[in-house]
Amino acid sequence: MSELGTLEDLPQSYRDELTARNLVPLWPSLRAALPHGIPTRRTIPMVWSYSEIRPKLMEAGELTPIEKAERRVLVLANPGLGLENMQATPTIYTGMQLILPGETAPNHIHTPSAVRFVVEGEGGYTVVNGEKLPMERGDLILTPSGLWHEHGHDGDGPVVWLDALDLPTVFAMEASYCREGEPQQVRNQPDLAQTHYRRAGLVPYSSMSRPRDPYALKRFPWKDVKASLQDLATVTDLGSPVQLAYVNPETGESCMPVLGFSALMLRPEETVSPVRRSASAVLHVVEGAGSTVVDGKTLNWSDKDSFAIPTHAEVTFHNGSDRPAFLFQIDDAPMQQKLGFYEEFPA
Repeated sequence: MSELGTLEDLPQSYRDELTARNLVPLWPSLRAALPHGIPTRRTIPMVWSYSEIRPKLMEAGELTPIEKAERRVLVLANPGLGLENMQATPTIYTGMQLILPGETAPNHIHTPSAVRFVVEGEGGYTVVNGEKLPMERGDLILTPSGLWHEHGHDGDGPVVWLDALDLPTVFAMEASYCREGEPQQVRNQPDLAQTHYRRAGLVPYSSMSRPRDPYALKRFPWKDVKASLQDLATVTDLGSPVQLAYVNPETGESCMPVLGFSALMLRPEETVSPVRRSASAVLHVVEGAGSTVVDGKTLNWSDKDSFAIPTHAEVTFHNGSDRPAFLFQIDDAPMQQKLGFYEEFPA
């Protein structure tokens, strides 16, 4: 393999002339842009401890009224990517959002797609295009790009959820913006998770003769997901992943276009080493405690913690306790698949 020329190999006068014309020679920087074997990665495998986040989030509730915040969020920022860039991985934005009793996060619409995964509390809700979606612990709520949404809280005590957005990608495209609107008129009926899409393999008959709804189901109740994981665990060999993907029930495709979402169960004393993938990920601990080794670095985690996994990482999960652990996973596999470079690397 030939050695590439360096910038210093070029006469200073030539380099100055290129700079004056806003030109850059590729070959001295080619390996930085296209390294051999594995991408250059700045994402640090790390854990955000909820026991450290929660007190600061509650303090934010005292310091900043919702009218001054619009969305009261502490962003989970990866230092390897620069805290100011607000990225957990290069493609995934995550943050912990707090809403207090009686508060309303105003109605708006934006270009990034977002989901909310409920961490704690009762009485919160999200309204998406007139559909009121109750927010119970572990529920996944979709607020896709281009759909109006607002949040409220008519219960007691704080409600906290994990936000996950494709904001880094949309922002890098110089396409990120929002618009505010008037409060929505809420439809007086249960959300579709309770009426239209109660069972896998069953969809409203009318969906067979109309264009498929790209966001047919906007709320995935955790009680159903957890029960399904427990059922799947009974027929899955120990050491093999017990994992379910969140999909559009009308199409079977990933429920959002850029980021993918799944739930993982680790049985007591179980160790799982999933196939190495080109996708990056953020995982949130719904229940339980354990550890994850990422490229040789051990990350210890417990209830409500979150942790980041870089692209192309070697990953091993371990549940050392006598009770199951449940995790929620966010990854950028759908975008990589659409762009044609998603890969898996069997051991």
